Amino acid sequence: MSHFPESQNQHLHAFAFSHARFEHSRLKQKPAVIWMTGISASGKSTIADALDIALQEQGRITAIIDGDSVRGGLCRDLGFTDSDRDENIRRVAEVARLMLEAGLIVIVALISPSSASRHYARSIIGNEFFIEVHVDVPLETAEHRDPKGLYKKARAGLIKHFTGIDSHYDVPVFPEVHLDTQALSVAQSVETILDWVTRHDDHT
Repeated sequence: MSHFPESQNQHLHAFAFSHARFEHSRLKQKPAVIWMTGISASGKSTIADALDIALQEQGRITAIIDGDSVRGGLCRDLGFTDSDRDENIRRVAEVARLMLEAGLIVIVALISPSSASRHYARSIIGNEFFIEVHVDVPLETAEHRDPKGLYKKARAGLIKHFTGIDSHYDVPVFPEVHLDTQALSVAQSVETILDWVTRHDDHT
């Protein structure tokens, strides 16, 4: 696990951001970051998409940050070494934090394999607003699904540092929400997350 550096030479303006701002948000919703973690082909993006639709149907204002999308833009300069993965997660967490401050419910779908990097993301976003969702599936099931053919390439040595093959995934110990995607359908997974959000929503 690499060290997460902090700048020694930046002096940030003290904007009037506070928890009280959320209580009077024009969006009339409690903002949150729903951080979905799991190995490739676990179902993160599919569930995130369905969750986004369900939240919007409730009148909530949302945004999705998907791992593949940020790899093609915000983080396209990064590889898949441990340090690059850490930086990828840091950037996503910082963007999610900005969206959170705007009052949005942010859905992040990111492998985020290390527990230390997920803890760091939680510290950036704030524990009160961070909802860790473990999208859980056995490796053999994910390999069988393999919609992008990535596991096959990793097994053949064509992809290095691939989570679950030659790079470790730290299984979340105490996630806010655990989804067994072998037992739960997409709709059931979404309902499980919505139930947690509703029970912890100060504005409902």
